[in-house]
Amino acid sequence: MISDCKDGKIDMIITKSISRFARNTLDCLNYVRELKELGVGVIFEKESINTLDSKGEVLITILASLAQDESRSISENCTWGIRRQFEQGKVRVNHKKFLGYDKDEEGELVINKKEAQIIKRIYKDYLDGKGTNRIAKELENEGVKNWNGKARWYESSIRKMLQNEKYKGDALLQKTYTVDFLTKERAVNNGEVPMYYVEKSHPAIIEKEMWEAVQLEMQRRKDYMERYGIGQLDFVNVEDNPFRGRVICGCCGSPFGRKTWNSTDEDLKRRVWQCNRKYEEKGKVKCKNKHIDEEILYEAFVNGFNDMVDNREELVKKWGAEDGDALAKYRAKEFIELTKEKIDEFDVDLFFRVVEKMMVFEGGKVVVRFMYGTGRGCVLE
Repeated sequence: MISDCKDGKIDMIITKSISRFARNTLDCLNYVRELKELGVGVIFEKESINTLDSKGEVLITILASLAQDESRSISENCTWGIRRQFEQGKVRVNHKKFLGYDKDEEGELVINKKEAQIIKRIYKDYLDGKGTNRIAKELENEGVKNWNGKARWYESSIRKMLQNEKYKGDALLQKTYTVDFLTKERAVNNGEVPMYYVEKSHPAIIEKEMWEAVQLEMQRRKDYMERYGIGQLDFVNVEDNPFRGRVICGCCGSPFGRKTWNSTDEDLKRRVWQCNRKYEEKGKVKCKNKHIDEEILYEAFVNGFNDMVDNREELVKKWGAEDGDALAKYRAKEFIELTKEKIDEFDVDLFFRVVEKMMVFEGGKVVVRFMYGTGRGCVLE
């Protein structure tokens, strides 16, 4: 509209009231003055003001201030009303951008069964050892649609879904708040205003135990990366390099890295793993642990898993009696099911489900540490 005024397309602006023209006193005066210089007047019907009159600006200054204060008052009343609803446990959720739920005629959240299957898959995939980046790529490749109807997924959104308490039927209210009633700017609530946690506020898609197991698994991976100085544990191309970030030096505790020894003879090309600290400083050997052929790592997993199957009867007694946290209980049930039969070859999905890390010691000795509980494992050599 201002642009049309500058182009001479508008001679007069008629608006119902000052509050509809601008809710900020400074903006109101600036636009009125700008339009006045262009010879364009503004008529405010409610206040009976014409800005081209000599007394117009004085009245506008006073009334615009009142309009701004009225806007602040309305905003505070709305905020008060919303917080009262939060205190009473009434949940307000934008279900249109919330995968897994719809709203019924009474405005209550109801489960969208088709979308709920996607949520359940994401949680199961994560506990099966897949990272958020890999989960996102697999959903895209399969053409699975997100809340917006597009087969586009992001690592960050998958992570938020895994941490969203609403999927277990609870609701944490007022995670964000309005900073300025004029700009409507919102910010993350870090304790500036009260937060409210409502249990069983709506139907759950994910069982509480599974949700808690995912939170513990996220923390376990974070602790693992910090402990061994690994920048990233979530990789998409796991078929080509499943051991990345999971082979640890038994001498110095640093991660192993993969190297390819090339040769003009294809049969002599080798993929080996060696400690990243071995040649950390040029010309100096920082770790004396030797390299190990990649094929040995494949064999170590197969042998280690089969050894666990051989000892299954004794181990099942321990797993069946597990009374630890949610992740430990989940792992125990998983291991009871997964160890019924031996394997003949390396299985990448099984590897990610059961292995925490592989420790390589001097002399080529490899210890496979299987995941069992939070930060614990069943060690088989």
